[in-house]
Amino acid sequence: MKNEEFIKTVWEYYKKNKRAMPWREDISPYSIFISEVMLQQTQVARVLAAYPLFKSQFPSFKSLSQVHTATLLAAWQGMGYNRRALYLKAAAEVVCTKYKEVLPEDTALLDKLPGIGHATACSIVAFAFNKPVVFIETNIRRVFIYYFFSDTEDVSDNDILPLVEKTLDKKNPREWYWGLMDYGAYLATQIENPNIKSKHYVKQKKFEGSVRQVRGAILKYLLKRSYSKEELEKIYTDDERLFTALEQLEKEGFIASKKGRYNIK
Repeated sequence: MKNEEFIKTVWEYYKKNKRAMPWREDISPYSIFISEVMLQQTQVARVLAAYPLFKSQFPSFKSLSQVHTATLLAAWQGMGYNRRALYLKAAAEVVCTKYKEVLPEDTALLDKLPGIGHATACSIVAFAFNKPVVFIETNIRRVFIYYFFSDTEDVSDNDILPLVEKTLDKKNPREWYWGLMDYGAYLATQIENPNIKSKHYVKQKKFEGSVRQVRGAILKYLLKRSYSKEELEKIYTDDERLFTALEQLEKEGFIASKKGRYNIK
């Protein structure tokens, strides 16, 4: 398919089927910042459910930077990958102290914020500031592999990026990327996932029975009250995952142990 036909296909789909999302209505840098971090590893439906309350509780970089960890994690419940909540707070602290509560428009500066990374930095710049940066995320990758690499295996992002740049609407990158993402989400419901042809494809590990599952459960317990290791061992009898989870959570700054009891830090 030629670039012109591809562009027409994406725009036509988007104009008829664009998804309504609160962070598309409020495109302030703060709204885009928190929504893009939430969307890193969480399905859109779950973010849509959590985003309004989270934003109402923490309506600014300043309020997010000052929140206690327990309050933050309680607001983050249901989102998974709780480490992102700590990264959000840490990044907000940098924005407040270093940039006087004004989010930088430079991808290189955003990339240095805790938990952001290059792709998220680019998406923030594209959506908050409507700048024509070039980046790839899951849905974008799916669309380009489907249309341009249908007969190719082991597709590298380096193969895709030049096409992303050539087809990018430099006058309206914000909506073009929304269109790509919406179309990619649609394709995911219609065909076998083209992303399995990506060189970077990694099958997600099962949540059930994982250390991550135990970590999440421990945090839910500790949000209600403190627990001793003995109490937790009664819940997770002869389960080695408990000790790994406790060690990780303490090392990463989620919890602290004092007088033999664990609390949210």
